[in-house]
Amino acid sequence: MNHLISLTGKENPKICFLPTPMGDSEAYINKWFEIAKELPIQPFVQKVFITSTEQKTPFEETLLQMDAILVTGGNTLNALALWKAHGIDIALKKAWEKGIVLSGPSAGAICWFEEGLSDSRPENYTAVKGLGFLKGSNCPHYHTEANRRPLYLKMIEEGRLLPGYACDETAGLYFEGTQLRRVITQNKEDKAYKVTISKGKVVETALESELI
Repeated sequence: MNHLISLTGKENPKICFLPTPMGDSEAYINKWFEIAKELPIQPFVQKVFITSTEQKTPFEETLLQMDAILVTGGNTLNALALWKAHGIDIALKKAWEKGIVLSGPSAGAICWFEEGLSDSRPENYTAVKGLGFLKGSNCPHYHTEANRRPLYLKMIEEGRLLPGYACDETAGLYFEGTQLRRVITQNKEDKAYKVTISKGKVVETALESELI
């Protein structure tokens, strides 16, 4: 959170919590406001499960007033479906183009890419489509969940997922526009990886990271 605050370049920035992947969980929202009490920010939350009686301001108007938007983990597939139904996908694109910092873990990381490896469906991890602001695919929880890494590598090699980036639990990717500028981590053992295809074989490359 401190790193996210620094990326806004502002004192007391407006940061919007977007908990759509968690179904607007009240527990997560309450936790957000508890954490925010200890931080130099103006905390906001944008629910999707609302009524016109409860909310009079359009989603886009709210989101474009922010300095940063933080998307939670959860169900990526459901979040994308709801955002598209409400036009929030368009609002997020405008926020990105405006220079508002977009961030998040897990589903909140996958959503910015063209696609990702997700647990959004029953039975097994599957490919899901993201917003496509960033090219390629994304895979979170790379070494934490045992089946993630082998399946991600296999699906890329078989052409079922685009080449992309994978992150261990505390590693993060920092993009300016569509260019990867930095890789950060809170634990020196956690890494981020670029996964590509060369001569029909998958290639995994660990990226140099900065400890924050």
